[in-house]
Amino acid sequence: MDARSSFLALFLLLSLSLSLVLGKTAEKDLVAAKTNPFTARAALTRYWDAHISNHLPKPAFFFSKASPLNAVDLAVFTKLASDEDALARIGIQSFCSSANLFCQSDVVSTAARAGSQGSDFAVYSNKQFVNYGSGKLGGSDSFNNYSNGLNLPTDSFARYSRDSTGHAGSFSSYARDANVANGTFASYGAGATGGSGGFDSYDTLVNVPHLHFASYDQSANNHKLSFSSYTAETNSGDESFSSYGRAGNGAPAEFKSYADQANTVGSTFTGYGESGNGANDTFRGYGGNGNNPHNNFKSYGNGGNAGVDSFASYRDGANVGDDTFQTYAKNSNSAKVSFGNYGKTFNEGTDLFKEYGKGSKNPAVGFKEYGLNTTFRSYADKGINFAMYTKPGAVENRASEKQSTGQNRAGKSWVEPGKFFREAELKQGTVMMMPDIRDKMPQRSFLPRAIASKLPFSTNALPRLKRVFGATLERVMAGSISECERAPSRGETKRCVGSGEDMIDFATSVLGRSAVVRTTENVNGSKSKILVGKVVGINGGKVTKSVSCHRSLYPYLVYYCHSVPEVRVYEAELLEVETRQKMNRVVAICHVDTSAWSRTHGAFVALGSGPGEIEVCHWIFENDMTWSSADV
Repeated sequence: MDARSSFLALFLLLSLSLSLVLGKTAEKDLVAAKTNPFTARAALTRYWDAHISNHLPKPAFFFSKASPLNAVDLAVFTKLASDEDALARIGIQSFCSSANLFCQSDVVSTAARAGSQGSDFAVYSNKQFVNYGSGKLGGSDSFNNYSNGLNLPTDSFARYSRDSTGHAGSFSSYARDANVANGTFASYGAGATGGSGGFDSYDTLVNVPHLHFASYDQSANNHKLSFSSYTAETNSGDESFSSYGRAGNGAPAEFKSYADQANTVGSTFTGYGESGNGANDTFRGYGGNGNNPHNNFKSYGNGGNAGVDSFASYRDGANVGDDTFQTYAKNSNSAKVSFGNYGKTFNEGTDLFKEYGKGSKNPAVGFKEYGLNTTFRSYADKGINFAMYTKPGAVENRASEKQSTGQNRAGKSWVEPGKFFREAELKQGTVMMMPDIRDKMPQRSFLPRAIASKLPFSTNALPRLKRVFGATLERVMAGSISECERAPSRGETKRCVGSGEDMIDFATSVLGRSAVVRTTENVNGSKSKILVGKVVGINGGKVTKSVSCHRSLYPYLVYYCHSVPEVRVYEAELLEVETRQKMNRVVAICHVDTSAWSRTHGAFVALGSGPGEIEVCHWIFENDMTWSSADV
């Protein structure tokens, strides 16, 4: 008898005993309620009744997040949760499916090969291409709507268009709106002659991109590549280009918009254009309006002959972050490198140029407009031209003036309109922009406390967690755990919770047993102008205690819950601007004390001013929650 059968027998025995003990009257009540007392949801309901005393109807949105595990599965997985090997024998995917978790999907092992003619893939997802288009003569391949809107696209192209002649490959709308995108191009266009490769809208609006181009366009001859919109508006993640265009001949590569308006994206270019002949690389808009970008160019254009590299607008309007150029154009011959508008930003980051143009012959390096806080170490003493090097003091003064007047053009571009607003705007009759309040994360449920308590939640436990939820999600888990392990800010009380019981415990520890939980009713009004209707202040609109809980990306539903001092909480009706018809009921929280916030916080970038100088309000997004004491 296997573990599942054993627990089923035990459950039936317990059910029979319960019937005998409760008697006929209680038995009728259980049947009428159609509630099995051994399910995870029933356990959470009992916990709520025992710890919440506000006598209000139970919030449906809160209980919709309860674990769907039935009595048998709850007993089985509770027993096995602390033993990954036993869990694997039952089936990790079975666990994930039964408990409504977000786990590493089984990757379809599909090896696709192209025929002699061109191919058109209109809608395609999660495929592994092996030796695709090798040796093709002419023709074209088009990938439209590739892996769009998936939670976890995992795409691999091995040996793509190798040794092809005059062949064109096009990727339009690649992995758009994905959640955690894993893309690998190994040996792309190696030895290709003529033809072109185009990436339009590559990984746009992805939450956590992990992209890798290895041995890209190596030894190609006049093979033109174009990236029109690469990882625009992404959040977190990393990208790497290894051995890009190595030993190529006359291979032009163009990045029109690279990581524009991205948030905390790391980019690494290693061995880019090495030993190339007549390379022509153009980055028209690199990292523009990004927030805390981290870029690393290592061994870029080294040993090249007559190469031309151009950065038309590098990190324009970016907020802090750091860049490293190491061994750039080293030992090259007559290389020309141009930076127009480098790092022109309102809030300085860190730039490091090491071995820049060292050992090169007749280099020509031009900076037309160069930002602040930069470091040059060991660079060529000839051929470097700074047309306009901005002095730090002057830029800092101008940045300060822009911040104080709220005229920061850089900030306005990377902070979504309507994401932050002033309390005075939260009144009936105001027309304002609503940000996108939709929950774009995968649908998941809480784990029952009995299971969550047996799964470690710490950085040190990541090797074990990978065995349970899959290696693909390692960085996702590491990011959420790191944020949860961060020390609280001044005045902040915080806790990450992975079960409904844990959230109840934290909320009542701050607010008492009369705590009330609220959320935004729906997503109507997102990304459009709305008219504020009736506004009600919780606890009379006075400063009150509250607990806000925000979703984290993790295999099961984890919330980052925290309480901060000096807040006011409101409920507001949202109306259509033209018809004045009600379309939503939303929750807003206004932080009266912002003195502990960073000066680079997006709220100050969007609204102007600085820490402690203004109050800041924001909406509660879909599936987030705010707890407060019952009205007094």
